[in-house]
Amino acid sequence: MNFEYYIAKRFNSDKENKSTISSPITKIAILAVALGIIMMIVALGTGIGLQEKIRDKVSALNGHIIISSFTDNQSDVSVVPIDKNQSFYPKFKNIPEVVHIQGVATKSGMIRTEKAFEGIIYKGIGKDYNWEMMQDFLLSGRFPDVKKQLNNEIVISKYLANRLTLNLGDSFNTFFMKDNQNSLPSSRRFTIVGIYDSGFEEFDKNYIIGDIRHLQRINKWNENQIGNFEVFVKDFSKIDATNEKVYKEISSSLNATPITKKYYYIFDWIALFDSNIILILVVMNIVSIINMIVALLVIILEKIPAIGILKSLGATNWQIRKTFLYNTFFIILKGMFYGNLIGITLLLVQYYFGIIKLNPQNYYVTTAPVVINVLHILALNALVLGIGILALIIPSYIITRITPAKSIKFT
Repeated sequence: MNFEYYIAKRFNSDKENKSTISSPITKIAILAVALGIIMMIVALGTGIGLQEKIRDKVSALNGHIIISSFTDNQSDVSVVPIDKNQSFYPKFKNIPEVVHIQGVATKSGMIRTEKAFEGIIYKGIGKDYNWEMMQDFLLSGRFPDVKKQLNNEIVISKYLANRLTLNLGDSFNTFFMKDNQNSLPSSRRFTIVGIYDSGFEEFDKNYIIGDIRHLQRINKWNENQIGNFEVFVKDFSKIDATNEKVYKEISSSLNATPITKKYYYIFDWIALFDSNIILILVVMNIVSIINMIVALLVIILEKIPAIGILKSLGATNWQIRKTFLYNTFFIILKGMFYGNLIGITLLLVQYYFGIIKLNPQNYYVTTAPVVINVLHILALNALVLGIGILALIIPSYIITRITPAKSIKFT
């Protein structure tokens, strides 16, 4: 006798009988699974998305690894120059993980206009600078042309432009202090050719970017002297291991610092997102499992007479338990289907339309970023399904306690 078919037929007959107790319980269980999947997908997509976006922003502005002299190791401005003629420049031949190296220099100064003044850091860049990293930040205009003759073109942040009431095409005076405190400041007049907004306020409120040759002249450096190297790597997750390789390749007078240490407070903060994501996954799984267990127990209790009849006809406990688990399995699948459909749709809406906005002062981004990773979503669904089925095996044990003699009399 096909016992599984018989129980499945009795189980599915509840769809036609709306008065059964298990019908609303089943719907609640489906809803709980769907809501759990939605919350987990959204938490995973937005949490990882925010981590990657902040990481990419900080790296685009500073590089993944900074090579500098030990004197300038913890400084935002270049004091001691280093020679650009290094064995590792322009490429680390023995470290394939490194994809690009660029030489830069920084110097503090002050912008003075007729209406305002602001302290700034001038970041000097050369022909090797990769503007693609900054492309997403450019709001208007273009980047300075540093590949030809020395010019006064700079790109300024929207934050500083607003503070100084400057616009695209405006010119202004910038004053730089010399090493000799008794000397008069050096003055340069720059012209704005581009306005950027990285959303990273610590950078935006300080930096303007232009030709490194201005700083070389002010500091009386030669054309091969720079402040530090910015190194970009292929895999950010292996940045510490790559940093160790880089450190071994450079001279003893230089130091290599991963961006995760320079801005440790930012990376420690975004690392907390992992804990939040795990907490949400655990809580949502627990809620879904509890609802599924309740649904299974209600269905079993409602089918006690049928269970007694099947046992009297020779059905084993495992045959009956297996059939109930099959039906509960399909309840989980139904909840997962709706949960994935709604959860992925919400991520797509945010990805393309950016409905949810964030305060850049707190989150370094203006719009909540999302990442839709198919492998993450598949792994999440497999985890939920696996845990759900395993958790239901134990409560299904109640079927073994049901005896035909006591159960059949209730038919």
